[in-house]
Amino acid sequence: MKQILTLLLTLAVGLQAGAAKPNIVLVFIDDMGWGDFSCFGNRAAKTPHIDRLAKEGIRFEQFYVNSPICSPSRTAISTGQYPQRWRITSYLDNRKRNARRGMVQWLDPKAPMLARSFQEAGYATGHFGKWHMGGQRDVDDAPPITDYGFDVSLTNFEGMGPKLLPQTLRPGQDPAKPGRIWINAEGLGDGVRWMQRSKITGGFVNEAIPFIDHASTEGKSFYINLWPDDVHSPFWPPVAKWGNSKRELYLSVLEEMDQQLGRLFSYIRNSKSLRDNTLILVCSDNGPELGAGVAGPFRGYKTQLYEGGVRSSLVVWGPGLVKVKNKVNRKSVFSAIDLVPSLIDVAGIKQSRGVEYDGESVPNILIGTSNASRVAPIFFRRPPDRDAFYGDKDLPDLAVRDGKWKFLCEYDGADPELYDMDNDLSEKNNLAEERPRLVAKYTKSCMDWHRSMPSDNGPNLAGDFRRKKTLKEKNTRE
Repeated sequence: MKQILTLLLTLAVGLQAGAAKPNIVLVFIDDMGWGDFSCFGNRAAKTPHIDRLAKEGIRFEQFYVNSPICSPSRTAISTGQYPQRWRITSYLDNRKRNARRGMVQWLDPKAPMLARSFQEAGYATGHFGKWHMGGQRDVDDAPPITDYGFDVSLTNFEGMGPKLLPQTLRPGQDPAKPGRIWINAEGLGDGVRWMQRSKITGGFVNEAIPFIDHASTEGKSFYINLWPDDVHSPFWPPVAKWGNSKRELYLSVLEEMDQQLGRLFSYIRNSKSLRDNTLILVCSDNGPELGAGVAGPFRGYKTQLYEGGVRSSLVVWGPGLVKVKNKVNRKSVFSAIDLVPSLIDVAGIKQSRGVEYDGESVPNILIGTSNASRVAPIFFRRPPDRDAFYGDKDLPDLAVRDGKWKFLCEYDGADPELYDMDNDLSEKNNLAEERPRLVAKYTKSCMDWHRSMPSDNGPNLAGDFRRKKTLKEKNTRE
């Protein structure tokens, strides 16, 4: 608490002296594994621009997102609250599937958006890239992105408003006759443009840089979402960098994304006023797709509550704001919901009235002066439609990370799994039988948290799956 008060006092003194409020750029990558940046151990591909940010800033190794799948993860990092509060617990799809899973069709615009807090403080706010919190497929009446606290937006097919939609090109294909993905998305808002998917992150960067210039001309600080989706399948690297397998295609796309993001990073770094007053954060929305990215030493993938599904690499850069260089923080346990109140405090602005975050403000962790962790445990609930995935026939429904302990169980507390994350990163040694008191404690806390949140249809969908499994086994025996 003393460290937070000291930081806030320093920020307040700076603002009173006429210092500009810090700029924030949040790069939120789609379906990238914890181990995919080369600074996090990837030897199969190089990400030099991300690596440079890490060398000039901080690399966090115990950062979590709040869901192992897209839409709820994006809801958490946007609101500072568990996505279950807003009934977004799996990826938003068409109307029928959303309803079957017990979900809303889009994020309520009344949600406490981080962007709105910055907008109310006089910031220029822009969203460039994937949205996926409403407006996709046949959900054509969702609110535009600008209803959530953004002055301008440019998205892909999973959002309402102006769009940058992907063309595709394979080796040997006539460049004058490219393919197109998500043609029907042209109906989800005006202002559609088409460009090669292999260059589409650069297209979002092309919008972000003039936005920064315009904000600077008007004397405004800026908050930007730059949310690339090119490392989400299907993978379309440049023809010259084509691969022969899913993994090779993924690595080519990863390297190309790093190159295109590098232009934005260099633009900010090469401007003294921007370099000294901009904070860049880079992480992923969930774990990797099987056969594409990698989760380092961790068990699990996208959609799963094991570490590989919810632990994300995080890089924070800001030479004028971050107090250390080339630091690797292996101790601080915190999550995406904590970023919202933390960034508000780093910027020295007021949060929107009447908001209570599930996240905790940990600004000193972000700027490198503390190796502490959030105080409260981090809770998780699996996507309602993902009880079985990637070969696992019965995935845990609930999970909690508390200190060094990771606990997982079913909705009713059955099948407990307890892991010591200080000594068992791969979640191989289940200590549940050896630690009955901890099992009882975490079973209760998980179930209490689960019951405190609005329900989805996960238990019923799990029951459907298990009944089918039992019937199949019975028929096989007969």
